[in-house]
Amino acid sequence: VVDRHDILRTGFFWEGLSSSIQVVWRKAALSVTEVTLDADGGDASAQLAARFDSRTYRIDLSQAPLLRFVIARVPGSERWLLLQHMHHLIGDHFALETLGKEVQILLSGRADTLLAPEPFRNLVAQVRLGISEQEHERFFRAMLSDIDQPSTPFGLNNVHIDGTQVLQSGVKLPSILSTRLRTQARRLGISLASLCHVAWGQVIARSSGLEQVVFGTVLFGRMQSGAGADRTMGLFINTLPLRLDLDGTGVEACARQTQVRLAELLHHEHASLAMAQRCSAVDASLPLFNTLLNYRHIYTPDRVASESSDKPLDGIEWLGAEERSNYPLTLSVEDFGNDLGLTVQAAHPLSPELVCDYMLRTLEQLVEALEYSPGMPVRQLDILPPKERDALLKDWIEASRAQAETTVAEAFVRAPVQTAEALAATQIYLLDERAQPVPPGVVGEVYIGGAAVTRDH
Repeated sequence: VVDRHDILRTGFFWEGLSSSIQVVWRKAALSVTEVTLDADGGDASAQLAARFDSRTYRIDLSQAPLLRFVIARVPGSERWLLLQHMHHLIGDHFALETLGKEVQILLSGRADTLLAPEPFRNLVAQVRLGISEQEHERFFRAMLSDIDQPSTPFGLNNVHIDGTQVLQSGVKLPSILSTRLRTQARRLGISLASLCHVAWGQVIARSSGLEQVVFGTVLFGRMQSGAGADRTMGLFINTLPLRLDLDGTGVEACARQTQVRLAELLHHEHASLAMAQRCSAVDASLPLFNTLLNYRHIYTPDRVASESSDKPLDGIEWLGAEERSNYPLTLSVEDFGNDLGLTVQAAHPLSPELVCDYMLRTLEQLVEALEYSPGMPVRQLDILPPKERDALLKDWIEASRAQAETTVAEAFVRAPVQTAEALAATQIYLLDERAQPVPPGVVGEVYIGGAAVTRDH
């Protein structure tokens, strides 16, 4: 398979060069490393996974193929384990599926049925010679030029983490909820992915305090990549920013608007992410966003194995897989055809289970609003599960009781003494005797610790 596909013989170089390049080797030897496991070290597969943990194990990008295999005999048995590492630079889920299918065809002795591979360089040429950089830039400036605050929910500002602190959790949606969501998507004539983008945007909005939010969405990349894209191995997917306004717009209108924005984004699916991020008004030292949404139709090795009548993989058991990226918060929506699943990767100390609960609750709220009150402002969609809401209210009530003997004014005056270096206030609203905001231009004063602060201050 490596000999068939140019992307599997590709190395990447950038040091000392004016721009990075891809070099395709005529021949590239596949790396297969055999290791010995400890007979007293516990579960063999856990040992192998820990020894080559993808959060710490690194692949030399200049050494093709960016595909590594490690094999080990299970101590005291004839059973063997195989661990595969594949760098995302050379493949996506479609490439993994193609790899699995071709291996099975070759093992079953049907090599003559394989179609001639399409070279990945065709995509490279199309991207470089297609839509101009200027057109891409005009599109993203129209979308992002007024965005001056980064969308960083839960305060996760570090987008350069190494993955060692990332935890993962997943949940399967109740079948009835998946059915209701699909029904509403069909009614509106939009994709189910659009509804999931709306819900994820609301989670980000509520957890960041913003109504205009930006997050990365993963694009398939093969929809407009020309003939042969369906049998080309390589990385076609791209991550690009999507801006959603989670404000007073009705939920149905917001869903339709999201579908339009995703369709527009698809036209620019091969644009540079770095260029797109520069089109916002966010300071260059800050990340534009820290979250990803990946809506994907799930491929499983079991399904691919079942497609082959010769069953060349009989006797081989699939143990599992994992992915890692530098983003501190990633949501994958898995579309299994009928049911839906959610998988969240979150950097410590954020709980991925909690984020799954938020997304599940928001999807429930969204479909209910679409069914019964499609004009309800999208900002009103609740993300808090009932149990967490009850817990928060309980904590708030107990804290209020503990401070019942202290007035707000007394607490405000005492705060600078207790936390002298902390920011005292970000906004002060002046109210008249009817508790209404004082109109602009009317002079007012508020006293903080005995010092008068006017509206101008």
